[in-house]
Amino acid sequence: MNLVRCLALATALTGGLVCPALAQDAETRAASEFELATAVATASRAWRDAFNAGDAVAAAALYEEDAAMIAEPFGRFEGREAIQAFWADLVAKGFDDVVYYNTSTTIVDPTLTAATVSADWEMNKAKGTITRELWVLQPDGNALLREDHFTVTP
Repeated sequence: MNLVRCLALATALTGGLVCPALAQDAETRAASEFELATAVATASRAWRDAFNAGDAVAAAALYEEDAAMIAEPFGRFEGREAIQAFWADLVAKGFDDVVYYNTSTTIVDPTLTAATVSADWEMNKAKGTITRELWVLQPDGNALLREDHFTVTP
């Protein structure tokens, strides 16, 4: 048997073993992508619901303890406590009814544990753009914000 036939036979024999494994890997990856996307969408919705209910504590609870938030033109806020104080101040000033549109979610981590969200937003007293929310899947399967970058536009 010549070399080409031997390689063709070897490929044919091992292809039957490799293809199901690749299909299983693709299926597992798709399930993980779905899990991450669902966790991010659920957490993002929970944040909007908390803010719109005037609950700065619940909104801040959706950030990791050492999260960073950059709110242009207001500045940078480090840690959940500082972020909570920012949201509490806005709630106290009567800001609510935030709505996202033109939302885009992108998986950014090859291990399928992090995704970014960008969107336009409007509320009763302001509007702007979310340039980058970094949501990270936690061990319990929920997503929390590690980074939140947004701008307020006139």
